[in-house]
Amino acid sequence: MKVLVIGTGAREHALCRSLSLDPDVTALHCAPGNAGIAEVAELHQVDALDGAAVSALAAELGADLVVVGPEAPLVAGVADAVREVGIPVFGPSKEAAQLEGSKAFAKDVMAAAEVPTARSYVCTTPEEVERALDAFGAPYVVKDDGLAAGKGVVVTGDLEAAKAHANACERVVIEEFLDGPEVSLFAITDGVTVVPLQPAQDFKRALDGDEGPNTGGMGAYSPLPWADPKLVDEVMESVLQPTVDEMRRRGTPFSGLLYAGLAITSRGVRVIEFNARFGDPETQVVLARLKTPLAGILMAAATGNLADLPPLRWSDEAAVTVVIASHNYPGTPRTGDPITGLDEVAAEHAPHAYVLHAGTRQEGDAVVSAGGRVLSVTASGQDLSEARDRAYRAVGRIRLDGSQHRTDIAAKVASGT
Repeated sequence: MKVLVIGTGAREHALCRSLSLDPDVTALHCAPGNAGIAEVAELHQVDALDGAAVSALAAELGADLVVVGPEAPLVAGVADAVREVGIPVFGPSKEAAQLEGSKAFAKDVMAAAEVPTARSYVCTTPEEVERALDAFGAPYVVKDDGLAAGKGVVVTGDLEAAKAHANACERVVIEEFLDGPEVSLFAITDGVTVVPLQPAQDFKRALDGDEGPNTGGMGAYSPLPWADPKLVDEVMESVLQPTVDEMRRRGTPFSGLLYAGLAITSRGVRVIEFNARFGDPETQVVLARLKTPLAGILMAAATGNLADLPPLRWSDEAAVTVVIASHNYPGTPRTGDPITGLDEVAAEHAPHAYVLHAGTRQEGDAVVSAGGRVLSVTASGQDLSEARDRAYRAVGRIRLDGSQHRTDIAAKVASGT
């Protein structure tokens, strides 16, 4: 099977790494890719938002399957363009990707499917914003309606900061605050059948102790020893299957990866948001634990054959991912700094720990930073404590001037607190 992966981030590197280990994958391509992905896949330059260019590349390569990684190409309709030339694609249509592309649309779908979620108002004027903030009170939850690379959400007790964020957006969703821990649960679907993956927890805030601004994610771990063993079944029944059924009822079936961001509140499970693709950094830990070869799963979803897929197999080991970010992230990141120590991680810590590239590029013989979240280190172990220890020892080998990372990823759960 020849596979083409679209994207440039650590999520795509994790997908490419898993696909490269799949014996059914005979050729692996990625566009545009990054310095790390180049080690496992042949890279091609393409505008990931240009459906015609992506479909032409897929046809030229003779791809049997195209995997669209990021949300922006999905919302732009790239998956539709690939399907139109007759190539199976893992990723929802432009219309179905509105589950992530518009939080207001997602709220409408959840209401129709009776999916439990936070009460909310959609606001387009300062007056509507003020009334909504007043109705819910602090802490205020303000979400940009459109795509914002994981950074369009503000949760704050500061009324003026909430208003400022809301008024900087064309349209916002203002919600009640949901208490309780957050969980990410991915499900693969062909528009009818839904196959859940293992849950993970990520860390959105930039600084230790869940302080600082929201980011695209600074780390993650799986499994969740504190979670109810029935959690996945409950979310399947109350969230994932009803949402997929509602999308099909509307004539816009959702095929690909449906990501439910959940809050485990005192009143039960509530959906915080949907994403229409694998989440970063949760993908890194979930795929680290997946034993079933990945290509067959993605192809089954792309061709409507998930119902015939045997149950997925999972490792009993734990996985932890720690993200290394550029100086000043999540503000305007400093780029162009050399990264060293990658060979040491490969030589000293493989196969238990490895580096996945995100914002990197090759400059001659050097790898340099090229974005906000630069790298993530993923490690496995018999339990979260061992996985965490291995991840941080590998992180300690990597040198990037001015870089930052959280030191408390999975710390509480690993210590049993």
